[in-house]
Amino acid sequence: MLSIIGIVFIYSAGTYWGEVHYFGQTPFYIKQAIYFGVALVCCITVMNIPAFQNPKLWAVFYIVSLVLLVAVLIPGIGIVRNGSQSWIGVGALTVQPAELAKVTTLTYLSAILSKRKTYERVVQIRHFAVIFMPVFLIMLQPDFGAVFILVVVAFILLFIAKYPIRLYVALIVIGMAGLAVLIAAAPYRLKRIEAFINPWADPLGSGFQAVQSLFAIGPAGLFGHGLLKSRQKYLYLPEPQNDFIFAIILEEIGLVGGLGLLLIFACFLITGYRLALRCNEAFHFYVICALTTIIAVQACLNVGVVINLLPVTGVTLPFISYGGTSLVVVWLTVALILNFSSEERRKNDGKSD
Repeated sequence: MLSIIGIVFIYSAGTYWGEVHYFGQTPFYIKQAIYFGVALVCCITVMNIPAFQNPKLWAVFYIVSLVLLVAVLIPGIGIVRNGSQSWIGVGALTVQPAELAKVTTLTYLSAILSKRKTYERVVQIRHFAVIFMPVFLIMLQPDFGAVFILVVVAFILLFIAKYPIRLYVALIVIGMAGLAVLIAAAPYRLKRIEAFINPWADPLGSGFQAVQSLFAIGPAGLFGHGLLKSRQKYLYLPEPQNDFIFAIILEEIGLVGGLGLLLIFACFLITGYRLALRCNEAFHFYVICALTTIIAVQACLNVGVVINLLPVTGVTLPFISYGGTSLVVVWLTVALILNFSSEERRKNDGKSD
C-alpha cells in the first residue's frame, strides 16, 4: 500500500520537475513502478530462501558491505551527487552501498548479540567495532543521514539486548560529543543547523528547502488542495519527488491524509514488533526488531525534516520517495522480516502438531 501511494505521489510531485529538468527521459513514476516490480521479485525470492537465517552468512555479507563502502570512495568508481560520493555506477544502474550496509551491519550485530548472555569488555569492543567500521566509512562519503539511522538503531538494539545501563549511557554521551564534533568539522552541516533554527534567516540559501516545505504544508489545512493540485511542485520545492515528497503529500491531501499515511507506518511498526515477540530464537528476535526499527527511524527522521522539527539530512521516506536502491533495500528488509518470522511460525506449528 505504501509503495503504491508512493508511485501516485511521485507522479504528482515529479512529473513537472522531470519534464523541465529531464526532458525526453522516462518519467519518474514509470521508473518507480519498474523499481517496485523488481523489489517485489527480490522480496518474494529472499523471503523463501532459508539460507538467510544462517548467522555465518551475515558475516560474509557484512564484509562485502565494507568492501563496497571502500569501493565507493575510490575515484572513478564512486559517483558524486549533491556533494556526497555515495553511489557506485553499474551501467545505467546506480547502487548506494550505505543502504545495504545498514541492513547487513544490524543483522550481523544481531547474530553476535544472540550468542552472548554476558558482555565482557572484549565482547563489547567487538560489538562497537562492528558498528563503527561502517559508520566511519559512510562518514567519509559523507552521508550523515545513513550514519544517524545506523547508530540510533544499533543503540536501540543494544538496549533491547540488555546492555549494562552505565555503559549504554556513556556511549550515548560519547555519541553526542562525536556528533557535535562532526557538525563543527563541516561548515555545511553547521549551516544546516542554523537553517533549522531559523530558516528565514537565509530563505534563498541554506533555508530554502525548509521554507518551501513549510509553504507547501502551511496553507494546505486539514484536507489539502486536492490530489495533483500541489503548487510547490512547480519548481519551488527542489526535487519534490525525493526527500521532501511528504511535503507534497501534506499539501495535496492535508493534515488528515498525512496522519493517515503515518498510521500505516505505525501499523507496520506494531506488526513488526509483534512478529519479533513471537520468536523463540534470540537471533530471529533481534533481527526483526532491528529491521523494523530501521524503517521506523528512517520514516520519523524524514517526516521530522519535512515539518522542520529536525535539520535537513537527505534521508528518503521509506516506500514513498523516488529511488531504486532505496525502494529495493526497503523491500529486502521486509523480505528478511518475513523470512525470519515465517521460520518461527513453522517451528511453532510443528510444536503444536
